[in-house]
Amino acid sequence: MKRVSKHKWGRFTAVVVIALVILGLTSTTSLRLWKTIPLGLDLKGGIELLYQIQPTKDNPVTSTGVSAAVQAVETRVNALGVSSPTIAVENGTQIRVDLAGAFNQQQAEQMIGKTADLRMYGQAIQEKNGQWQPVASTLLATGKDLQSNSQWTTDPNTGQNVVTLDFKNPQQWYNITKQYLTKPIYVFLNGQLLTDPVIQQVMSDGRSEISGGSLNTSQACITLAKQLNAGALPYPLQLVSSTNVGPTLGIASLKATMWAGLAAIILIFLFMLTLYRVAGLIADLSLVAYLYLVLVVFAGLHVVLTLPGLAALVLGVGMAVDANIITYERIKDEMHNGKSFMSSVIAGTQRALRTIIDSNSTTFIAGAVMYWFGQGDIRGFAIALMISIISSLLTAVMMGRLMLLLLTRSNVVNRPWWFGIGKGVMVK
Repeated sequence: MKRVSKHKWGRFTAVVVIALVILGLTSTTSLRLWKTIPLGLDLKGGIELLYQIQPTKDNPVTSTGVSAAVQAVETRVNALGVSSPTIAVENGTQIRVDLAGAFNQQQAEQMIGKTADLRMYGQAIQEKNGQWQPVASTLLATGKDLQSNSQWTTDPNTGQNVVTLDFKNPQQWYNITKQYLTKPIYVFLNGQLLTDPVIQQVMSDGRSEISGGSLNTSQACITLAKQLNAGALPYPLQLVSSTNVGPTLGIASLKATMWAGLAAIILIFLFMLTLYRVAGLIADLSLVAYLYLVLVVFAGLHVVLTLPGLAALVLGVGMAVDANIITYERIKDEMHNGKSFMSSVIAGTQRALRTIIDSNSTTFIAGAVMYWFGQGDIRGFAIALMISIISSLLTAVMMGRLMLLLLTRSNVVNRPWWFGIGKGVMVK
């Protein structure tokens, strides 16, 4: 008898420990995890840019070229210091860029969609209209000859804003400065004469500086340095649309969704407790574990949370509840067939598990299809849906089933009525 009692309280203690671990982790770390999850454009506000890829006569649009364009855009976005941007191809020839947070819209447009076409010539001609035109045959160097380490600084002697340049091959710059010693070279930026310095000395370290022209502000120098470091775009990009989403709208959407989700979760908790009593309490603990696991996955993978993604997580709560209801109703059916309480719980959980896995598998496949063929927010919804399905299987199904079996076998709560199965029915 003592041995039975020991096993009995051991199983019950295990259930209590699991419950305390769930509540302890959730109450102490959930807020910190939530703060590490990056919010999307629709929740945090920011800007949305849509660019059209422009083919050229010598460079038609190809899938390889589009991938290269996306990588170039991503490099430019990273230069802006954006956390978790969203960059996606739409309709095959368009690139959509979502930048969550506060940004200078004009600066972002220029930084992402324009290439700093820097060229150095040994000779240029001033036309009648005052515009300078380079002599193509005297091209000395381009931006492709430079290292990706340009930066803005100020000349200690003149206080002028300058952009530093380092040649990949120092010998190239040595040859240029040697050939044009005491002569001017003409530096053009995007087809416009930027500066025409006179070479004062031969330089062998491959380092140079440019200034003047449009580089009259520190911000202009910083932008040029970042554009030079990002390299050239494989295609010209035409800005189709630029939308500024205010943070007030994002915060209002987030608050409305959170309140709606909280209200739904409270109603679900009360429903499960009222209808299934102790079993409902186990289901509620499993749902808390589900929500916590989703937070951990989102924070660990740096998944950007959007409004559709948040809706998918709330939907996942409903799916997890459905799994518990299917399990408890299966147990009731087994009881009605005349089986003992213990046998009903074992058989009911086993049969329900097959049904739950089948239904969740079909939903997971639907989410995978949406992710594969979808764009933008559809993909965000699909990712959140698939994560919620896996999380609910691990917590609301597997862990909930374990806690229910442990509690039943402990025989501490030995009346089926406490599991919502039927008042007054005793265990056989």
